[in-house]
Parts: sequence; structure tokens; C-alpha cells
Amino acid sequence: MGRGKGKVPLLGVHTSISGGISLSLKRAEKLGCNTMQIFCHSPRSWDTPEPDEADIRQFRNLRKSLGISPVFIHCSYLINLSSPDKGVRTRSIKLLAYELMILEQTGADYLVLHPGRAVGQPIDVAIKLASEAIKEATTRAGVKGRILLENTAGQKGDIYSTIENLSIITEKAGPDSIGGLCIDTCHAFQAGYDITTREGCDSLYSEIEEFISPLKIKLIHLNDSKRPLSSGIDRHEHIGLGYIGDNGFRVFLNHPMTRGIPLILETPKKTEKDDVRNLKKVKELLE
Repeated sequence: MGRGKGKVPLLGVHTSISGGISLSLKRAEKLGCNTMQIFCHSPRSWDTPEPDEADIRQFRNLRKSLGISPVFIHCSYLINLSSPDKGVRTRSIKLLAYELMILEQTGADYLVLHPGRAVGQPIDVAIKLASEAIKEATTRAGVKGRILLENTAGQKGDIYSTIENLSIITEKAGPDSIGGLCIDTCHAFQAGYDITTREGCDSLYSEIEEFISPLKIKLIHLNDSKRPLSSGIDRHEHIGLGYIGDNGFRVFLNHPMTRGIPLILETPKKTEKDDVRNLKKVKELLE
């Protein structure tokens, strides 16, 4: 049911680009990662700095020599494509198009996107705005099929915590805009998907097959949860130390839907030892 003995899982972490984007690869290699995720600029800034061509060239060459693949870029936290504020939405589209451009230049594989928050709007209106914004950004950047929609935790204003809602935005944004899904374990758990049981995993997988197919899960963010099931609060915890726990992750990681899918840790990090400990724990739980 799992990945099988002798098979090396695609396992990595979100690494820093401090000092240059190419250095993120060296940090991933040091941790023994064969896949990774990065930001392409400060995730809390609207600035769109001119890309460092030499650094990007070094990134492409180093990635090839290290064999780290796939590589994911996570979108800025500021992007809200559903915002009722036209100014915020315009800046979000511009920033998304910029990040798609960097994705293309670096040769990274996918851009992970939280579409946005409703901010008091009806769900159908928010979804329409986000869908149109995604279509505009991908057209502006000239980069198609490289966005992964990530599920959210169901916090106030979240409208993308269910697979069905993600499928609606996928359909409305157009088949060339979205490349697949990124499933975050903490977010799914908080949104009411009990991934700690085989039945809960089966239910999540069935929804993905029903609403998203033929698009697939292309990435899994591994995060334990500081809060109980269905709390709707996005608080990540170290693997095994939260409400999903060792047994829950053992069930989830060895479910057929996770087979062959890259696993990226977004667990709390004060030092590199935190990443080392979480990577070790995941390897122990894989059968």
C-alpha cells in the first residue's frame, strides 16, 4: 500500500533563498532532500525585484547537477485574487504574473497558490473574481498549466477549503491555467477531512477523483496540526506532535493517493535541526 521497500520517496523542505536563489539548492542538498520548495522573493512584500540573471543561471545549472526535482515555488502571502478591493486584486494579478515569470526563468516546475479570501463576499462572487484573475495573470505571463491550487484550513473568509470549491475555480479559470492540486495535511484536517483514518483518506481521495479529475495531486505539504479536527485554524506543528500524530501520518503516508507524490515539509523551524528531525520522522513512518 505504501511506496514499497527500496523506493526513495520524493521528500524535501521549504528552503531559504537568503543570499541568492541558487543557495536554496545547497541548503536542500545539505538536508538530503531530492525535492524542495522556495519563495522567489520576500513573501510579505509587493516588490517585484529585477531577477538576477547570473543567480538564476547558477540555480538552473546547480539543480541539474544535484538532481533535485521537482522544484516548487510558493506564491506570496499577500496575493488575494478574490479581494473586493480592486486595487488589491490588481496588485495580486501583477504579482502572480511576476512569480509565473520567475518560475519560467528558473525552470522550476510548479507555482503553489492560495487563491485568496472572500472578505465578506458571497462565495460565488469570490470564486468568479479569483478565476478571472488567474486567467488574466497566466495570459499576461504567457505561462500555462503550472499553477497548483492549495487547499485552505477553513478559517474565516476561506473559500477554498473544500475540494468541490477548488474544482469550481479550476473549471472557471480554464483548463490551461491550473496544473493540479497541492494538498496540505494540516489544512485538510482543519477543514474536516479526517486523514488519520483509512476511511477519511478514502473520502478525500474520492472527492478529488470526482471533482478534480483528470487533474491530479502534484504536491503534498506535510504539516501536523496544533488544533483538533475541524477547528478551522491554520496552525502547523512538527510531524507526530500534533493532533494528526504518528499513527495518523502513518495511515495517510501509506494511502494509495500519496504514492509517488512529492512531500514537502512546512513544519515550524527555528534551526536546521527542526528540519532534520521532521525529515527523519517522515522516513520512519513510510512503509
